[in-house]
Amino acid sequence: MTIFGAIGIASSGLTVHRKWLDAVSDNLANVNTVRATSESAFQQKYVIAQEMTSGDGGVQVGGVLEGSAEGRLVYEPDHPLADEDGYVRYPDIDMSSQMTQLIMAQRGYQANAAVVDRAKETYQAALQIGRN
Repeated sequence: MTIFGAIGIASSGLTVHRKWLDAVSDNLANVNTVRATSESAFQQKYVIAQEMTSGDGGVQVGGVLEGSAEGRLVYEPDHPLADEDGYVRYPDIDMSSQMTQLIMAQRGYQANAAVVDRAKETYQAALQIGRN
């Protein structure tokens, strides 16, 4: 693998981790989204990473799965969207799980960014050697 191959693989990792960060932040932003019981709850998103089969390797987003539309029913009789029994529908999103996912995605993004930086420094050092 060449230096450029390392940059390509790390940049594919950056893309996947950015998509993961986007999905988790969307999930966290909608953790308290209320819907009427006649509607579907906000569906949390899961990013699926898969190996690239072409080129020098790397990863790519294989798809984005959505969680359950059932959500959880909460008794809030004073809410304007409450049904005749006083229930509203919230998404079934676990805040602590999403925060863990956020940290993992952030660390993966940082690791791939560090690989790009180091490969760039190595390439620049090789150019400098060639000039001397």
